[in-house]
Amino acid sequence: MTKTKEVLRLKFSTDLSNRQIATSLGIARSTVADYLQRAEEAGIGWPLPEGLSETELEQRLFSKPQLAGDSHRAAPDWPHIHQQMKRKGVTLTLLWQEYKEQHPQSGYQYSQFANLYRQWVGTLDVVMRQSHTAGEKLFVDYAGQTVGVIDRHSGEMREAQIFVAVLGASNYTYAEATWTQEVQEWIGSHIRAFAFFGGCPEVLVPDNLKSAVTRPHRYDPDLNRSYADMARFYGVAIVPARVRKPKDKAVAENGVQRVEQWILARLRNHQFFSLGELNTQIQRLLVALNDKPFQKLPGSRRSQFEALDRPALKALPAQRYELAEWLKARVAPNIHIRVAESYYSVPYVLVKKEVEVRLSARTVEVLYQGQRVASHRRSHTPGHYETLKEHMPEGHQRQLEWTPQRLLRWAGDCGPHTQALIRAVLQSRPFPQQAFNACLGIMRLGKSYGEGRLEAACRRALHFGTTRYKSLESILKHGLDSQPLPEAESPSGNPAPRHENLRGANYYA
Repeated sequence: MTKTKEVLRLKFSTDLSNRQIATSLGIARSTVADYLQRAEEAGIGWPLPEGLSETELEQRLFSKPQLAGDSHRAAPDWPHIHQQMKRKGVTLTLLWQEYKEQHPQSGYQYSQFANLYRQWVGTLDVVMRQSHTAGEKLFVDYAGQTVGVIDRHSGEMREAQIFVAVLGASNYTYAEATWTQEVQEWIGSHIRAFAFFGGCPEVLVPDNLKSAVTRPHRYDPDLNRSYADMARFYGVAIVPARVRKPKDKAVAENGVQRVEQWILARLRNHQFFSLGELNTQIQRLLVALNDKPFQKLPGSRRSQFEALDRPALKALPAQRYELAEWLKARVAPNIHIRVAESYYSVPYVLVKKEVEVRLSARTVEVLYQGQRVASHRRSHTPGHYETLKEHMPEGHQRQLEWTPQRLLRWAGDCGPHTQALIRAVLQSRPFPQQAFNACLGIMRLGKSYGEGRLEAACRRALHFGTTRYKSLESILKHGLDSQPLPEAESPSGNPAPRHENLRGANYYA
């Protein structure tokens, strides 16, 4: 109030302009103009009326103006009207018509009704002013603050991330702790949030973190493939907040702030030894947060959720979404693709083509040009083959570059032992195509070491009863193909004596 009085003194007792007064007092020129206008409206000049205290001066200059309106008019129920504005299809015109039906004589006309509503909304907090349609938007983000969790065995501290989801219409809030912000944890938090709300919104509004948006763009951002797949499963749209547009995610930012103030601040002196312990305490305090009464509106987040969002949310699918990873693979000549150390067959017509793979915990789906062409049970055994008979060529072998017959012909050109080994490799699998990779690897050994050495190595491998590619490679690498076989090493030519303590060469094959 000291500067306010100085503004009045300088204005009325000197010839200084508003700009000069502002410069003298170190305030904005608009502030000087505002003080003078308030004084004029309050009928206050200089010198001040005798006995006028600073408190009384402040009340006369800066007291909040009462909402305009006549005392004989029927006052609308603004909190109820504001709540109804969040329902889909409800407009202010419709609410005014209903108000006039109840008060045909004493009710305000529409222009005054709308003006009074805007004045009333101006008294609310910024987040409360926004009229999000019920069940429409769910704002999701991570808190900037983390919570330490102590490892019981090592004593090391690990920081847990805090996921926050807030419904736009009711501000009903969900929060949980996860170890990271990676896409697996990000999607898992969404799935649990949907279960907490008991339904799905129409739109998800995330920030531009990598687990949601791989390439931010104002008009056409690139979404993470797994995140988009999850949204498609639940029938929701993803509309990321624009970069450097805080109003797009005001609900999420305020929700994060509430979680930090009402939950994380209360847990700051607690010690947690597991993520489960931390989430138990978060859920306990989350109940209190959602039940906390509003300061300027009737009810709480929970009551608003029950009245607005819950009836408008879409029903959850019968089964939960199964997290999947998207990969790319090229079909090998053996009509298989390699995914996570295992092999899966695809139709033979796609040999050498690049396909997309949707990999989940239980299934492997193969897509080509957007169409699913194969589906397998996922194998967790390295080197295992999953082959469907219908993917085999069946009489159309000519359409494939490599066939069992061609491999045997090549092996025959190299030598009889090479051909015998290739035949054994092909016969060792339920489907010959499963052995193509090993056969092609043996062919490459012939190019690297020469066909003569490969023939000698195959002879040695067959002698010891092994047909593995790694065994052949080891024989060639260590030059064992040039050494005589064990039968020829005995000077007398007689076989070794049989005895239960002598295991013989076959044991080591």
